[in-house]
Amino acid sequence: MDIGRKLRSLRIQRNLTQEELGDRCELSKGFISQVERNLSSPSIATLMDLLECLGTTLQDFFSEQAEEKTAFSPEDMFVKTDEESLKGTITWLIPDAQKNKMEPILLDFGPGGRSYDMPPHEGEEFGYVLSGSIFLVNGGKKTRVRNGCSFCLHPREEHHLENAGKSRARVLWVSNPPSF
Repeated sequence: MDIGRKLRSLRIQRNLTQEELGDRCELSKGFISQVERNLSSPSIATLMDLLECLGTTLQDFFSEQAEEKTAFSPEDMFVKTDEESLKGTITWLIPDAQKNKMEPILLDFGPGGRSYDMPPHEGEEFGYVLSGSIFLVNGGKKTRVRNGCSFCLHPREEHHLENAGKSRARVLWVSNPPSF
């Protein structure tokens, strides 16, 4: 573990200069610089002081968390076939997206397909029609959204999407908070 690099990263995340961190810990700016460049090693007591000033603990600092994955391939995605309502597939583009603030999915509608009714909720939803044409049904209002067009709504009413044509329709749908 690169202790100096990790300390520097925490300091920068907290918007502190080396001098500000040093003042809080009663250490010199030069010592903080040496520690961050791994030219000096702090004692355990000094490291605990530094971490306290940075709002963390020894346990959290030394816990090795897996690096967060940011790019995903088709093997990472989850596909669910829904021949009953959608007459196509739902693809979750990000694994475990339900734990995030947004949830991007790809809907592939067969002719006559429709998404499930979504209840009103706080947040926003965005969609982009990749192919075909769909109807956005929001409360009592039905709006046609064609290939290459998008929609954005603050879902205050029950809503869903329907395939508006006789061919397949594909829609990228992003919901905040996750709703699928």
